[in-house]
Amino acid sequence: MLSKPPASHPEILTSRRGLGVTLLTRTRNPSQLVRALYLSPSAAPHVFLSGATAESLGESLGVLLVDPSYFFTERRWREHRRALGLPEEPLPDHLASADESQLMPALDQLPTGTVGAVALDTRGCIAVLTSTGGRTNKLVGRVGDTPSMGSGFWAEQWSRSLRDKAFHSKQESRAIGISGTGDGDYFIRSNTAVTIARRVQYLHEPLQVAAQTAIEDLLAQGGIGGVIALDDLGNVAMPLNCPGMYRGVIREDGVPKTAIFADDILD
Repeated sequence: MLSKPPASHPEILTSRRGLGVTLLTRTRNPSQLVRALYLSPSAAPHVFLSGATAESLGESLGVLLVDPSYFFTERRWREHRRALGLPEEPLPDHLASADESQLMPALDQLPTGTVGAVALDTRGCIAVLTSTGGRTNKLVGRVGDTPSMGSGFWAEQWSRSLRDKAFHSKQESRAIGISGTGDGDYFIRSNTAVTIARRVQYLHEPLQVAAQTAIEDLLAQGGIGGVIALDDLGNVAMPLNCPGMYRGVIREDGVPKTAIFADDILD
């Protein structure tokens, strides 16, 4: 999602700020699918697509599709079966016959969970992307906050009139982007991402205050999680209401700073 269309595609309408996809089973890189669909408004005029339709459109635009077995790991399979109270074996045929040297590393050796990014360019345009594998052992057909605009991600630009002491009026443009992770059902109920934007826009709260308040409200309702948020002035907020969230920032100096636990300072 973008706060305004990219300079590389000026023909895209300003009202077309983003696109969400869900229920994918064959897309190797969902972020590339979303990008391709967003940049092709004639092929994908809608803002939310799912399943086979999204993937077939993406394939026609050059997006790589793979067999669902590409996403399979034995460790995850066993965890899933144990959580359901079902036997871990036999393993699916494609794994039972596979060469062990070709299998994916154990799940605990890989980054897990939702991933998100928010970026600001020299034009003041903010881009947001959020992606996830979904909630473990969810009901079939359940859709979370990650692909839902306003809940798990948001980007927007707006203008407002300001008056100086001489009552001269001028227009000020602002932009913001948010990406979230946590209990998706609670993010949807609270519309967490867009709530942060509205607090900045209408209450004129600093980004950090708006983001922190939204995350505290999330916890009060029983949801845990966090967000990464960025505005057009370069302000960054990454509040969380849980023990930890992998997070980081790279500013104009190019030096990456990261943190994991709630009480960590970016370093």
